[in-house]
Amino acid sequence: MTNSVDPINNQVYLDLDVPFLNLLGVKLHRMSHGEGEISLAVEEKHLNTWGSVHGGVLLSLADAAMAIAARAADPNDRSVVTIELKNTFMRATEGSIRVIGKSIHTTATMAFCEAKLIDQHGQLCSMATGTFKYFKRSLIKDPIRSQSESSLSSKG
Repeated sequence: MTNSVDPINNQVYLDLDVPFLNLLGVKLHRMSHGEGEISLAVEEKHLNTWGSVHGGVLLSLADAAMAIAARAADPNDRSVVTIELKNTFMRATEGSIRVIGKSIHTTATMAFCEAKLIDQHGQLCSMATGTFKYFKRSLIKDPIRSQSESSLSSKG
């Protein structure tokens, strides 16, 4: 993981290697001791027809913050996959969003986490809980590499 500096506000961010989160514009601020903190500067592309942040964006942020927290709680540096996700929307969200994920309990194979989504006014907008399964990174198949390898073998 590398660092980037935002030239506008001189804020240091950790770089995310997750294409979907990069597409959304998510910034990783912290990943340590079973906690993760991310943020999103809301743009028009994140809004629903009423002009507030789309629920799918909020769920994605909660899921990401909890996954980061689960990974930060694992001394074996394993990856995680979401098993269960529950969310409660409390108010419409506008402006920038900060999300704090915490690992509440871990076992040898699972992490149980929570996330709080806070708007630019410091108001709690949404809360989530999630269950994540740990797995070794070596079990992850790279779909891009698999596609390119299969296309090469079919040409040969």
